[in-house]
Amino acid sequence: EVKLVESGGGLVQPGESLRLSCAASGFSFTSYYMSWIRQAPGQGLEWVSGISEGGSKIEYADSVKGRCTITRDNAKNTVYLQMDSLKSEDAALYYCCRGFCNPPRRGFHLWGQGTQVAVSS
Repeated sequence: EVKLVESGGGLVQPGESLRLSCAASGFSFTSYYMSWIRQAPGQGLEWVSGISEGGSKIEYADSVKGRCTITRDNAKNTVYLQMDSLKSEDAALYYCCRGFCNPPRRGFHLWGQGTQVAVSS
């Protein structure tokens, strides 16, 4: 089965860090740009970050720029999102998505099930 499985979410206090992981299987991971998308409670989908096939090209949404780092380990078929200095505004369900995924189109792109990030003092 072609799938993406996110992990690494959890509850943190403001200013703390998390590293999210997205494990890919069932397809040639190295052939795809990969993205992270998030959805805060009651909000729409927001594109967060993306990384090219070889990892040389990286983009971030303005809301996370300077605080997040996206990387990928092609040997492990995994893409990561390191999130530092977390804010309450970062609380959301985080998905990985195969492709540029901007705008996010859940019915078109391959998505994972999501991993929950909560930020609370």
